[in-house]
Amino acid sequence: MNFIRNLQKAIDYMEDHILEPITYEDVARYVYMSSYHFHRTFSLLTGITANEYIRNRRLSMAGQELSISDAKVIDIALKYAYDSPESFTKAFARFHGITPNVARRAGVKLKSFNRLLIKIKLEGGTVVDYRIEKREAFKLLAKVAKFRNETISEEGNTEIPDFWKECGENGTFNALKQNTCKCDIYGACAPISKESTHFDYGIGMEFCGGNVPEGYTIWDVKPTLWAVFKCIGENGDCIVKKWKEIFSEFLPGSDYNMIDDTDFELYSDDIRADCFCEIWIPVEKKAY
Repeated sequence: MNFIRNLQKAIDYMEDHILEPITYEDVARYVYMSSYHFHRTFSLLTGITANEYIRNRRLSMAGQELSISDAKVIDIALKYAYDSPESFTKAFARFHGITPNVARRAGVKLKSFNRLLIKIKLEGGTVVDYRIEKREAFKLLAKVAKFRNETISEEGNTEIPDFWKECGENGTFNALKQNTCKCDIYGACAPISKESTHFDYGIGMEFCGGNVPEGYTIWDVKPTLWAVFKCIGENGDCIVKKWKEIFSEFLPGSDYNMIDDTDFELYSDDIRADCFCEIWIPVEKKAY
């Protein structure tokens, strides 16, 4: 995946179809990515989700049109893909701070949200430590839950940390240790399907055969190359910081593309003491 090319294609598609009822799932399909992977990539690189971008662009354009035209509010609401004047008015007021009718008055201040432009900016080089590992296929015994794709970008969302806490309190880790052959703990995630609005997240350990306890799942991890990154810190904040670094600094300039498949956090006693965990992402060499 060429990050810069795909991001530009996604922006162009959204702008060309801004008056149509599109969502980030439509954009992901256009650039041949899973909805989950596109949502994560776009939000980490731009700081907003694709749905927020579409919504902000529509409301910005609607504000400009209201200020210079005599079109009815209901017509503008329908033009910018809102089902009713009421839903449009609520969204418009949240974005601009005033109602559509007030926006018609002379001298009223409106907010502008311009089209994203991709600019290549050269600054001081940033060192991103990583290593490349090759692993054969392996299996995890995992407790798996489904999460919305938006979970990974919602500020203050604690659904996944809460899942870890729940597993720590309900005996999940003891059950895993009794039915697996290694003590390393994995936090694995992957899209359920290319167009799914949810992804699977599993907490597991390596499985070497035997009975699968009720309520647990065998998670197959495919053989591939892995780019491995250490998250240095005392809590999960370092994971969020490292993911941003991977998408904004490592992948755009490296010789590797990230494969749209399982990635995981690895919590192991073998990693250095100041390392909270390692992030493993599946990669392949870029074809130039």
